[in-house]
Amino acid sequence: MKQLRLIQALALLLATTSGWRIAAAQSLPTAARPLQLSAFGGVSGVFTGFGGGKNFSITAGGDLGLPVWHRLRPVVEVRGTYPMDRGLVVAQKDAMGGLRVNFLLGRRIHPYGDFLAGRGEMDYRLDYIFGAKVYGDTTTWVYSPGAGFDYDLTDHLSLKVDAQLQHWGGDTPNTKGRVYSSVGTVGLVYRFNFRNRNGMQ
Repeated sequence: MKQLRLIQALALLLATTSGWRIAAAQSLPTAARPLQLSAFGGVSGVFTGFGGGKNFSITAGGDLGLPVWHRLRPVVEVRGTYPMDRGLVVAQKDAMGGLRVNFLLGRRIHPYGDFLAGRGEMDYRLDYIFGAKVYGDTTTWVYSPGAGFDYDLTDHLSLKVDAQLQHWGGDTPNTKGRVYSSVGTVGLVYRFNFRNRNGMQ
C-alpha cells in the first residue's frame, strides 16, 4: 500500500513538473526563444542622392533570429525595396541580405543595427525625345548600413521604424560611380510561432 502511494505521489510530482515546464516555455518572452522567424513590410521614403530625386516605395523582407548571446540577438535578414512612385529623376529598387544585431534592452522595444549588401537597379530619366520620356538603367552593387527599432504591440505583431544609408556603385551619369541614398521605412513585423501539440516550440 505504501509503495502504491509513493508511486502515486511521484506521478503527481512528475505531472506537475512537466506542466510547469510547458507553461514556462509558452510564457517565454519573444526575446528569450532560441530561434525566431518573422516577416515585415512597410512604406519607405527614398532620397535617391541623384539630382534631388525622391521615391515613394514599399519595403518587405524576412528575418531569422538566432539564439540570444549576452542580451544580443544576431539576425539574418533579407529585404527588398520597390518604387511605387518613381519621382521625376530616378527610381531605385534593390534586393539585399545581411546581418542585424538586436539589442534586448527591454521586453517591448528592440533597437538594432544592421549591415546589408546586394544588387540594385537605378532607372534614371535621360531626356525627352520626340515628346516621350527616355530612361536609362544601371544595375550595381549596393551596401547599406542602418539602424532602427521594433516595438512590440502584441506577442506576434510589432511596429518597425527603420533607416538605411545606401552606397550605390557602378557607372551612372555625372556621379563617377558614387551615389548615396537614404531610406526611411515605417511598417509592421509579424512573428511566426511554431508549436507542437503540447505547446512546445
